[in-house]
Amino acid sequence: MAEQKLISFARGAPSLDIIATDELAQCAERALRADPAGAFGYGTAVGYPPLREWIAERQSVQVEQVVTTNGSMQADAFLFELMVDPGDVVVVEAPTYDRTLLSLQKLGAQVLAIPLESDGIDVEALAAALEEGLRPKLAHVIPNFQNPAGYTLSLDKRRRLLELAEQYDFVIFEDDPYVELRFEGERLPTMLSMDRADKVVYASSFSKTVCPGIRVGYLVGPEPVIAAVVKIATETYISPSMVSQAIVTEFCRSGAIEQSVETVKNALRERRDALAAALKRELPEAKFVEPDGGYFMWVELPEGSDVDVLFENARDRGLVFVKGTDFLIEGGQNTLRIAYSGVTPAEIDEGVSRLAEAYRGVADAAA
Repeated sequence: MAEQKLISFARGAPSLDIIATDELAQCAERALRADPAGAFGYGTAVGYPPLREWIAERQSVQVEQVVTTNGSMQADAFLFELMVDPGDVVVVEAPTYDRTLLSLQKLGAQVLAIPLESDGIDVEALAAALEEGLRPKLAHVIPNFQNPAGYTLSLDKRRRLLELAEQYDFVIFEDDPYVELRFEGERLPTMLSMDRADKVVYASSFSKTVCPGIRVGYLVGPEPVIAAVVKIATETYISPSMVSQAIVTEFCRSGAIEQSVETVKNALRERRDALAAALKRELPEAKFVEPDGGYFMWVELPEGSDVDVLFENARDRGLVFVKGTDFLIEGGQNTLRIAYSGVTPAEIDEGVSRLAEAYRGVADAAA
C-alpha cells in the first residue's frame, strides 16, 4: 500500500507554484549587476538605501522614519527590545501570533490578552481596562487578515485605538505583513497613515509578496524610535542582507511586485473558497469566518472538543495543522488554525476530509 502523502495546513507561506520565480531570478541578476558594490558590501544598519527610499515613498514618510531588517520578526524583536522592560504591560490580541507571545514572555512582559472579535480586537474591553487603571507600554495589533484568525480590524476600531493610545499614552505596534493580500472588499487605511500623535510604529514584510526566503522586513515610525532601533541593529549585526534587499528593490521598482501580488491573491481567493466549501460539506459542526485576504482561517469546534487529541488523530491520517492553544495564553482547546496558502484546492479537499475523519474518530472514542 502506497504511503499517504502528508498534507500540511500548518505553514503560513505560499506554495512555490504561485511565487514569481522567473521574474525574481531576472530581478536578482539585474540588481546584482547594476549595483555590485551596494549589494555585495556590508552596508549599514538602516538597510539598502534605495529600498529604504522606496518604502518611505510608499508609506508617505521621511526616509529617516524607515529601517529595513532581516524579516519582520527581526523588526519585531528590535522594537520589543527597545520598548519592553520586565514587568511592562503589553496588550495583545487573543488569539495572536505565537512567536509574539514567546518573545514578550522571554522579555518578562506582563502580557494582557484582549479578546479578538471578527472585526478586530475588542477595543471597548481595552477601553474598560484602561479606565480601571491599566497602563500598557505597547499594544501589539495585526490589523489585516490577522494571524492566526484571519480577521481584519474595522475602520472604526482603528480610529478608536488611536484615540485610546493618545489619551492613555501608549504605542500601537501595527504589525502588518499581510496588508497587500486583500482579495475581497475595500482596502482600509493603516493606523500609521491616520496617526497624528506619533503613537504608531508600523511593521511589514516582503516575505508574503516576494517570497518567504527573501527575509526582508521593515519598521516605520517616529524618527527617535527608528534611530534607537538602528542603534540596536548596528550593535546586533552591522547590517541586514544587502543582497536580499537589492533584489527586493529591483522587484519593487520594476513593477514585478504588482503582478506577483495579483497572482498570489487570485490563488488565495480560490483556496479560501475551497476551504470554506470543504468545511461546510465535511465538517458542518465547525464555525469560522471567511477572511477577505491573507493566509489563515480560524476554526472553532463544538465545546468539549480536545484539539490535542484531534491533532494526534489527524497526524495519524497524514494531516497537520496548528492547535489554537498555541496562540493563546489560556483556553482555545476547541480551536485550530488552518493555513490555506501553501496547499492546492485538491489538497484542501483531501485535507479537510482527513480532518473530518479525525474529528469523527475522536467523537466516537469519547462516546
